[in-house]
Amino acid sequence: MKKKLLLLSMLVFLAALCLSGCGSGLKDGYFTAEMSEFSHGWKEYLRIQVKHGTVVSAEFNAKNESGFIKAWDNAYMKNMGAVQGTYPNRYTREYVQQLIEQQEDIKVDVVSGASHSGSNFEKLVQAVLQKAKKGDSKTAVVQSAAE
Repeated sequence: MKKKLLLLSMLVFLAALCLSGCGSGLKDGYFTAEMSEFSHGWKEYLRIQVKHGTVVSAEFNAKNESGFIKAWDNAYMKNMGAVQGTYPNRYTREYVQQLIEQQEDIKVDVVSGASHSGSNFEKLVQAVLQKAKKGDSKTAVVQSAAE
């Protein structure tokens, strides 16, 4: 009987460890990375929420110097959509969906018409995941490429 209780308590302990993110190495919390410079008036950023060692939500976007969010700019959306076939509110959601589905092993499928943002997204993902592994909630600053 004692052996069964010991075995049962060990199984419960192992199950609790796995539910709390066993194997992922990501700490629970909110983690942010942003580019070091503004590009064409916008600075891209990525904010994730990790729960039980899993990325459960993310926001990838860009803001201008006043803090206005790029995906909210309807005129920009209209112009970019006509020229590129995509726009920030669409491609940012596509990139985030890839992160949520693939987690730490993400292989970003760059959206046609948003390749610069796709390249930045890849860099931001790596930086934000490093912060999440350490449990460091300070914003990571990713060096922007020279334009």
